[in-house]
Amino acid sequence: MAKNKICLWYETDAEAAAHFYASIFPDSAVNAVFLAPGDYPSGKAGDVLTVEFTVFDIPCMGLNGGPAFPQSEAFSFQIATDDQEETDRYWNAIIGNGGQESACGWCKDKWGISWQITPKVLLEALAIGGSEAKRAFDAMMEMTKIDVAVIEAARRG
Repeated sequence: MAKNKICLWYETDAEAAAHFYASIFPDSAVNAVFLAPGDYPSGKAGDVLTVEFTVFDIPCMGLNGGPAFPQSEAFSFQIATDDQEETDRYWNAIIGNGGQESACGWCKDKWGISWQITPKVLLEALAIGGSEAKRAFDAMMEMTKIDVAVIEAARRG
């Protein structure tokens, strides 16, 4: 049992979300599903109450808590990708499963969880600073899904 884990609030679909994440991200799994031992404000005894899962080895728990607390961009997973193919694979999986595109490499899955699908080439450029970072940043600001070739060109000037 992890000493610390991320708890994500879902309306009713924590188990479906966990299985989806495990199907697209390496080093991810659904580890346990716990049923409610009694009725609770947004469910009945025997309903799935919590799901323990990992996303890229990060321990998480999904809680089916009802509609009281919807997700927001205040929390997101940032996935650092190696290349355009990996960026496209994760982005397309999330969007293609009922998700929504946003700006600057952000998207949202159908359960409202935000994801930053961020190529390492962009993160490296931002870490360098100076004019190279500014050019990469300016290019990113025009994108939805990050285009690695455009970021690489921006880095070179």
